[in-house]
Amino acid sequence: MTRRTQLPDKLFFKIGEVADIVGVKPHALRYWETEFPALRPKKTRGAHRQYSRRDVELAMLIRQLLHDEGYTIPGARKRIRHLGRHQVSSPPEPRAQREVALRAELLGLRQQLTELLDDLSKAARPPADAAPLQVTVHKVVPVTVNRSPEP
Repeated sequence: MTRRTQLPDKLFFKIGEVADIVGVKPHALRYWETEFPALRPKKTRGAHRQYSRRDVELAMLIRQLLHDEGYTIPGARKRIRHLGRHQVSSPPEPRAQREVALRAELLGLRQQLTELLDDLSKAARPPADAAPLQVTVHKVVPVTVNRSPEP
């Protein structure tokens, strides 16, 4: 596993990417999530982990404390608490806020379009409780058709 010092310009990272950046295997990251409450990546609908930049930086700090400086897990936990990096919530990045706002707006538009589509489909079909249309024929008039060839 190779370690990179510069983080790519992305909002979220997959567990394999984070493992490559930090220099550990993915199972170590999953274990650290159980031991360090501040390391909590988001999970997609398919339960795939999405690490934020803050999570990646915290994982890099944990690796440095455990591997380079020789801390134990409880010692690293104390050190992170002392550094003030133990809190799960952090101020969101402006780009992330903008994307969340855009997504919320798009979901709202999607809901409106779905409602309009439902209204249109209801208007196109006759109501279920309406009686069938009855037609009464009073008189039949024969129609003659001129079948002469056109000039």
